[in-house]
Amino acid sequence: MNKTISFLIFLILVQTVSAQDVVTGKVAEATSNGDGLPLAGASVYWLNSPLGAVTDVDGNFEIPFKKEYDHLIVSYIGFESDTLVIKKPKSVNVFLKASNELDEVVVAQKKEPMQKAFYSPQNVVTVNSAELLKAACCNLAESFETNPSIDVNISDGLTGTKQIQMLGLTSPYLLITQENIPMVRGASQAFGLTFTPGTWIESIQISKGAGSVVNGYESISGQINTELVKPLTDQPIFVNGYANQNGRYEINTHLNTKLNDKWSTGLYIHGNKRTQKEDDNGDGFLDAPLADQINVMNRWQYQNPETGFVSFFNVRFLNDEKQIGEVDFYPDTDRITASNPVLNGNEVWGGEIDTRRFDSSIKLGYVFPELPFQSMGFQASYSKHLQDSYFGLRSYDIDHESIYTNFIFNSIIGDTRNKFKTGLTFAYDGYEEMVSTTDYGRSDRSAGAFFEYGYENLEKLSLTAGLRIDTHNRVGTYITPRFHLRYTPWERASLRGSFGRGKRAANIFAENQQLFATSRNINILDSGGSIYGLKPEDAWNYGLSFLQGFTFLGKKGNVSLDYYRTDFRNQIVVDWENPREVSFYNLEGESLGTSFQAEVDYEILPRTHVRGAYKYYDVQVDYKGGRLQKPLQAQHRFFANASYETRIKENGAQWRFDYTLHSFGEQRLPNTADNPVAYRLEEYASPYNHMNAQITKVFSNAFEVYLGGENLSDVQQDNPILGADDPFGPYFDTSIVYRPIMGRMFYAGFRLKL
Repeated sequence: MNKTISFLIFLILVQTVSAQDVVTGKVAEATSNGDGLPLAGASVYWLNSPLGAVTDVDGNFEIPFKKEYDHLIVSYIGFESDTLVIKKPKSVNVFLKASNELDEVVVAQKKEPMQKAFYSPQNVVTVNSAELLKAACCNLAESFETNPSIDVNISDGLTGTKQIQMLGLTSPYLLITQENIPMVRGASQAFGLTFTPGTWIESIQISKGAGSVVNGYESISGQINTELVKPLTDQPIFVNGYANQNGRYEINTHLNTKLNDKWSTGLYIHGNKRTQKEDDNGDGFLDAPLADQINVMNRWQYQNPETGFVSFFNVRFLNDEKQIGEVDFYPDTDRITASNPVLNGNEVWGGEIDTRRFDSSIKLGYVFPELPFQSMGFQASYSKHLQDSYFGLRSYDIDHESIYTNFIFNSIIGDTRNKFKTGLTFAYDGYEEMVSTTDYGRSDRSAGAFFEYGYENLEKLSLTAGLRIDTHNRVGTYITPRFHLRYTPWERASLRGSFGRGKRAANIFAENQQLFATSRNINILDSGGSIYGLKPEDAWNYGLSFLQGFTFLGKKGNVSLDYYRTDFRNQIVVDWENPREVSFYNLEGESLGTSFQAEVDYEILPRTHVRGAYKYYDVQVDYKGGRLQKPLQAQHRFFANASYETRIKENGAQWRFDYTLHSFGEQRLPNTADNPVAYRLEEYASPYNHMNAQITKVFSNAFEVYLGGENLSDVQQDNPILGADDPFGPYFDTSIVYRPIMGRMFYAGFRLKL
């Protein structure tokens, strides 16, 4: 009731805020016949100011007018930026030319590699391609090394898979979408981030806290949305090659064609391979899996301003194969099956993880020609994910078929400051899941409706308030409220508050596949629920954030403070505290996650940028044995990134230098006190520093090379695999990883654009 009253008060307040002077307009591609194809996502901002906006799906924008600013910059990736001199509020049309059509390029002001939203009600950070190029970024999981908002950890001692966290919570509590369509979920939760190559990524939007109700009910700690490169604006031909000293090789090719003024298409091919066996710590096990992946996507883009239609269509096929285990393991002769059982104790431990995935998606948008503020959108996706795998004596096979549809209608109430979105969602997930000989197959179906109101007064106040109701054949019928508020107390400041609910059906095996590479018994404490005998997870997230821009010694910067708290009403507790088993059970008591982050971004010298952050996590769970801090998570973390660029010459030549430091405090380790002394770990792991660096030489607008190093401090965990000397014994465990497994590593690569 109190939340409802507060919401009504906010609605009353916003209606009393007076109108403001604004500049409105539309950004489109310049074409030969004079019809402009709308450019969604173009950046619009006043030169030397914190005021900015982003165009919507039909290319429209609105930005406050300030008499002290008169140069309006309009930019879009793949197009030449434009500068408009504006002396008074008015409406403008901007037509941008593709950069490859110009004889020369004049850049008015460089777009920041990482942009923080000053005027959005949600706490959003946008990472563009310039930031992604600071590291090798071979795939999406490796695209967050230079970003303090996301934590990257190694999930286990065998697969080399990197797991991401936000607000101290693991990736299953994040809604991970591709162009706002849910992507990494279900069977793809463990390895799905490695299935999106880095060169396919145009930008990443990171939203902290409860997300929008438009994108579903599963988001708890935040949302990560990936925008892929567009056939219309990507290079016609792009080739990227990568190799490192540990035998990992990758190749990416983009082939894009503009068929006519309305149709563009692109073919994207990715391949990676690792055949070199590495055992740097001498425990007899591979430090990283042998791997082989082929990933092919065909993408179509359609825009027709005459009819108001815009659409994208993707189809992709992936085959990914991994071999894990002992260095001397050969699958053809050493795999242990019913026909080849353990007989004499001299067997070699190993495993394979083979994944085949097909997915497709379509997005259709329509803007009413007579009502440019009103539009409709339809999103749909289909995926078929098959994983066949075994880990020593255990096998795990999952076949996940998924269907998702979402219809969205956008319009206004009275004027363009008062907007709303409403729509319907339907989702289906069919699982055929086998854990050794036990069948955990099931099918999930859900349908929902949502409504979201948004108020935008860019100068002082904006908010979004959303509500959705869903019905699920296993979770039941439930209501998901979300609320975000942004207020500007003074110039170049943004104060935000948010709260919201999230609910999800946990896929306990797909999300915790490291458990199969242990000798632990799997224990599910049935609570009468309909998902593995467990009840769905339910949590509330509350957040406050403050962003302040500043100018010091003529250079721009910003300071941000974030505080978030997640309160689980119910959670699937994954209990590793008994070294002989891993237990899954519903929460009895409390599970609380508190996170705080302080960050500073500043350009200390021309073309020299520094970013530093301190992060604190306090994530505590009531286990069967009492309340404990979440294991394998540093409560205190420090982050620093420094970058320097030389001036760009006329032909595009340039040097770029980047350095990143991650400092991890001590981490609590799962209890191993019941093991023999040789297989015990300390209660806490000591702090350590992890450093990466990269140098890029840009020879021209068409060609560049890069050389980098990871883990330059050469920090390694001494015993990432407990019981490596007896992998079929009772103390074998590869799940307790708290430091890098591989030592110092160097890599090199090139990028060719034609």
